[in-house]
Amino acid sequence: MEYQLTAELVSPPGAPDLDPLQQVGVMSLLDERLNHLVSIEGPDDVEIIPVEHSLEAHLGGAVVSWLLDAPALALAEEAARAVLEQIIDEIDLLEDWEVKHCAVTATDDQLESALAVSMDPDELGGQLLGLDSSADMRTFLLDAEDTDEIQAAVRKAELADRRARLLRLGEQLRAFDLSAFGESDGVKARYLAGALLYGVEMLIDELFGDAQLLDDEDATVEELEALWALDELPPQYADRYDALFARRFLVTASVLGHRLTQGHWNGPLCVAEALALRIAESRAEVELDLIEVLEADHGNGIFSVFNEHALNDLDSDSLYEVSESELDAELSFDNWFRPRGASGENPASHPYLTDGT
Repeated sequence: MEYQLTAELVSPPGAPDLDPLQQVGVMSLLDERLNHLVSIEGPDDVEIIPVEHSLEAHLGGAVVSWLLDAPALALAEEAARAVLEQIIDEIDLLEDWEVKHCAVTATDDQLESALAVSMDPDELGGQLLGLDSSADMRTFLLDAEDTDEIQAAVRKAELADRRARLLRLGEQLRAFDLSAFGESDGVKARYLAGALLYGVEMLIDELFGDAQLLDDEDATVEELEALWALDELPPQYADRYDALFARRFLVTASVLGHRLTQGHWNGPLCVAEALALRIAESRAEVELDLIEVLEADHGNGIFSVFNEHALNDLDSDSLYEVSESELDAELSFDNWFRPRGASGENPASHPYLTDGT
């Protein structure tokens, strides 16, 4: 994450004003050292990267504008202040100068969450060791007695971003009322809704990779060891999951994502859509676990209540448990992409959802 820092360096109290030539000299001295600084290394290999800087001198000192790429706001501010103080100490002509003001603000839409979890720089518990220098390159080393607080701040910022994203996505799911998720807490229901759409996004991305791999290898899922998503389909049909199947399943997942954002739902359009929903839910469950917003115990599953509304009595679980010869005709592999009468819609207009005949 990038932060824009503004630091004010001031000359000693009572010192005469800098004349124009001295102002140019101050900027030259500072610019030379900042140009040679290529990275700031923190605890546990945390790295802060100086991106660019600009300088402006005035009668009583200089102003440094510095763009830094850092994992946490507090860490960027503390490191920047200490680096500038170290540079001042190195320059004899700037003896008794000090860093009077040093402030960092985020440059993108993560500012709000970063500020919410930023730490007081005094809590970092670290001291700056100094600069390791070579002819044209410097790396600033930051030591800290306790890095847990820094790592916790970074994690909180990441969690805040991920939670906010799911809540935004949750607003886009319109095919169901939030009550369909079985949560009395409206915020938790929005997390479930957002996670479901996020899971569909992930599934679509993974299916692009699977389709390409199957096409490149001219193989089926049964013949390959590692895939992103298709190997989570019922394994008894793995020898029939080829590149064409992957593309058709990708289209099905894309249609699913679109339908979830619409204002109605009459059950899965086809068996393949129910299977796509199942895989998307597994991705959603992982994300919900990572962002730590729901209780660990969910009985039969986080989306068990939702599936009672969404699947419309289509028993896709039996595809994993019953041999093909014992299944109802609707669940036969050859019928996976055929429209179900119960859905009231016909998706077969898309070429990848036809039988190819």
